[in-house]
Amino acid sequence: MSIIEGNDVSGYPTWSSFLARRMAPAMRTCATVEDRQATLSVKLARTADLLRTRVDVEIERQNRDLLHAINERARQQLRMQCTVEGLSVGAIGYYVVSLFGYLAKGAHDVGLRVEPSFLTAAFVPIAVGVIWLVSYNIRKRHLKHDEAPSVARD
Repeated sequence: MSIIEGNDVSGYPTWSSFLARRMAPAMRTCATVEDRQATLSVKLARTADLLRTRVDVEIERQNRDLLHAINERARQQLRMQCTVEGLSVGAIGYYVVSLFGYLAKGAHDVGLRVEPSFLTAAFVPIAVGVIWLVSYNIRKRHLKHDEAPSVARD
């Protein structure tokens, strides 16, 4: 009988058993490294998503603060505009009443029996009221125009 039976050599392991015994630890190490890399990749992706979310939240907070500041400035500008409109009504009223005073003095000088100071004083509330009403209607018309949706014209 020969020492070699098939591919087996008596007393020596076969190539497949030798390679399996010697390479199995290296193959397990490669599989473990591959699993660790996959796990690390998933964790890294989650961390990047969390960081992106944190940046997005911070940007949203900054945008909110910026819009709040813009709204506050717009409110201040509106208050300032209302103040200026009120002062304008006073200034225009003063000018109109002065002109009416000249008219009343002229009427008195022509010979009409009118008291210029009384007519001028009586005209003050009328002039201021009319000027305020005109100013209010103009502002109302502008606000109505601003609130109307803009439509593209063909």
